[in-house]
Amino acid sequence: MLCTRLINVFTNECILTATMSNLQSVNNSVKPHALLSCTDLSWKIKNQTILKSISFDITSGSFVGLIGANGAGKSSLLRCLYRYLKATHGDVFLRQSNHEKKNIWSLSAQHFAQQVAVVLQETPSQFNVSVDQVVALGLVPHQTLFSGVKKQDKQSIEQALNHVGMSHKRTQSFESLSGGEKQRVLIARAIVQKPKLLIMDEPTSHLDVKYQIQIMTLAKSLGITVLASFHNLNLASAMCDKLLVLKKGQLVAQGIPNEVITSELLADVFDVKAVVSLSNDKKTPHITYEYDFLSIHSERLACDILDNKPSVFGKNHNQQVND
Repeated sequence: MLCTRLINVFTNECILTATMSNLQSVNNSVKPHALLSCTDLSWKIKNQTILKSISFDITSGSFVGLIGANGAGKSSLLRCLYRYLKATHGDVFLRQSNHEKKNIWSLSAQHFAQQVAVVLQETPSQFNVSVDQVVALGLVPHQTLFSGVKKQDKQSIEQALNHVGMSHKRTQSFESLSGGEKQRVLIARAIVQKPKLLIMDEPTSHLDVKYQIQIMTLAKSLGITVLASFHNLNLASAMCDKLLVLKKGQLVAQGIPNEVITSELLADVFDVKAVVSLSNDKKTPHITYEYDFLSIHSERLACDILDNKPSVFGKNHNQQVND
């Protein structure tokens, strides 16, 4: 009898172990859905190709960074994604609550605004309204024509301002704020908007390092999907789950930071010489630049002069510099 019980117990444990192992395998094989999908996107203006054949997915809940040199097409790509520009070829799909993928241009302006919020690098000038009025603009996509601000809406505004640490300036003029404070208020507006996706076009480009870190940390704390373009590559590497790299309007690399950020890529895309090392967590790449520009480019500069071509400085050696 004892032997029979031991056999049964052993058999049940084996079944349970096998079942748990199968469940874990299933869970590991299930990948989060792509919230936004960009498929073969191109954009031209006056017969000049600005973006060419760009394809990528953004997973729901991820923080994705878009990097590239000036003029690579970062802002143009983001504008295509938030419908300021319409791509001349290709599609952008946004996953709906019923898991159906819809082309962003098939959505009404209001429905799209309920799902996608935007924070730009340049804040509006002549914005003669108070901080809480700016934040209240995030309510607009969820309101009807004659609906007013309800008690619940006021609570949402207050909570959003508390989240970004700006409740003490709620009655102050938006225009009187510093650059970092304006960006925090615009993030509060996005919080009230309750989007699935937050798109940020270099929101920290004119800010001190402290505020660059603060704004991006704040954006990541929202717990929603974020796509942001960066100038600060070390900040992008530290903050992002995935990086998209643009060069001359083409997507030349994408993936996790410690696979994307290499010395070779930095030389190719940004034309800089740098050493890439891993931080203490062994996951975050850290870039150390070499600053001797003349030494790095001396050979190319000499060739440009001999060939009478525009130099790395963008001017012919015979041209007069009028700076």
